[in-house]
Amino acid sequence: MTTNTIESASDLPAASAGTFPVPRLDQQLCFALYSASGLMTKLYRPLLDPLGLTYPQYLAMLALWEHAPSTVGALGAALGLDSATLTPLLKRLEAGGLVTRRRDVADERRVLVEPTAKGQALRGRVKDVSSGLACSMPLEPGELKALHATVSRLVTRLRNATENAADRD
Repeated sequence: MTTNTIESASDLPAASAGTFPVPRLDQQLCFALYSASGLMTKLYRPLLDPLGLTYPQYLAMLALWEHAPSTVGALGAALGLDSATLTPLLKRLEAGGLVTRRRDVADERRVLVEPTAKGQALRGRVKDVSSGLACSMPLEPGELKALHATVSRLVTRLRNATENAADRD
């Protein structure tokens, strides 16, 4: 009995004549970004576990430390998360005593979120996360800065493209 296995992307069959060739997986920008995102999250895990935070919770806390109180909508926009994803995340942070959620007295439809004293105290411990991650990064500081600038431009342009596409629909 023979087993067909694919050892690398070069082992994939070529497209047949007359058909549009399917790009290899290793040629896909989306896959490179997806893989990098997953690996970055793995690098953060051992740094965030002692703080009791997941990576998405860490991002939410960073955003709240910058702008609090924040509406759930503004926080979702800053993080690129919809309310169906953000609400359970905020509930877990609230259950952990790190944030409070309350209705805006000026507009009952809006929910305001802000760090508690315990959540603010956690901010001081986050410096260790940044320095720990810097030691794990396999790029030089100049490369990191250039990569950040390129990816930030990409994110801005992708957001604009998706907003324009939504406007056309």
